[in-house]
Amino acid sequence: MAITAQNPASNPDESSDTILQFPDNRLLIDLCGELDRNIVQIEARLGVEVRRRGNHLALHGTSDEREAAERVLRSLYHRLEQGRPVTPGDIDAAIRTLPGHGGALPEARPASAPGQLDMFSGEPLEIRTRRKLVEPRTASQKAYVRNLFRNELVFGLGPAGTGKTYLAVAAAVSMYIEGRVDRIILSRPAVEAGERLGFLPGDMKEKVDPYMQPLYDALNDFFPPKQVAKLIEEKQIEIAPLAFMRGRTLASAYVVLDEAQNATTMQMKMFLTRLGEGSRMAVTGDMTQIDLPRGVKSGLVEAERLLRDVPGIGFTRFTADDVVRHPLVARIIRAYESAPPEDA
Repeated sequence: MAITAQNPASNPDESSDTILQFPDNRLLIDLCGELDRNIVQIEARLGVEVRRRGNHLALHGTSDEREAAERVLRSLYHRLEQGRPVTPGDIDAAIRTLPGHGGALPEARPASAPGQLDMFSGEPLEIRTRRKLVEPRTASQKAYVRNLFRNELVFGLGPAGTGKTYLAVAAAVSMYIEGRVDRIILSRPAVEAGERLGFLPGDMKEKVDPYMQPLYDALNDFFPPKQVAKLIEEKQIEIAPLAFMRGRTLASAYVVLDEAQNATTMQMKMFLTRLGEGSRMAVTGDMTQIDLPRGVKSGLVEAERLLRDVPGIGFTRFTADDVVRHPLVARIIRAYESAPPEDA
C-alpha cells in the first residue's frame, strides 16, 4: 500500500504542514522508534518538526525541510516493509544521500516507490556474516563493497571512521562462510601511533595483540566469540603483524592489511607479492595518519602512485562525508583538513 501525502498550503514555499499517511500502524511505530527517538534524530538533522497524529505524520517547516524529511521517512518506511530494521545509522545514511546533507545522491536507478531514496531502493547491497548483515551506508561505501567482491586486490583509502577495515573484514568473513576462500589473514604494521610504549611483557602473541585489537573487535562482530577463538586455534583465521608475512605465499585466503600507511615501501611490495592462487587482498589506510619515522616513505603512498592504473586493482577513496561514527568525528576531520599548515 502506498504512503499518501497532502500539503494544505497554497504557497509551497511558506512554512506549513505536509501530512504523510502510513497504511501499517505497526510499521509506523517502528519508524518512529522507541520514545520517538528516530523522529527526534530526523528533526535534529533536517530542522523540520514532525508531529505524530494516529497513523499520520505532520511535517512542519520550510518547503525544502519538509521535502527532505518526506523523502527520508518514505525510504525508511519502505525499508521496514522489506522486513529490515531501522537503526540510527540507517537514518544517518538516508540523510547523507540527500543533496547538501553530506554527499550527493548516488547514480540514479529506478525507485521502487515515489520519492524513494536510491540508498534503499531496489535490491539491498549487504554482506552476510554469522552474526549480522552489514550494509554500506554511503555511495563510497557501496562502491567499495562492490570492489571488494569484484577485484582480487582492493585499496580503501581515507580517514578514520569510514568503514574501510570493517567492511573489508566483513567481506572476508562472507567469502569464508561461502567457501570462496579457505582462511582469513588479517595484518597490520606494528607501529606505535606517536608514542613509545616501551618493552611489552609476555610472549610474542601477548606483545603484538595490542596492535591487532581492532581486528579482533571486527571479527567478534561477525562471528560468535567462541567460534573466533576456535578458528584462530585451527589456523583458519590468522592475525599477525606485517613483518610475519615475509617468505609466505598466501593461497586461497582473504588477506586484509590494515593501517597500511605505516608500511614502508619495501614492506608494501613484500606484502602485495604474497598474493597466491585463489586469494584476495584488501589494503586499507589513511595517508594523513602516517606514524613512520621522519624521512621514511609510506609504502601506501607509493603503491597508490604506481598501481592506480593497473587493471584488476580497485581503488576506493573516502572523505569526511563517509564517516559513519559520531557525526562530530566528520566535523573534526574537516577541521583538520581545512586548517592551514603551521610554520616550521
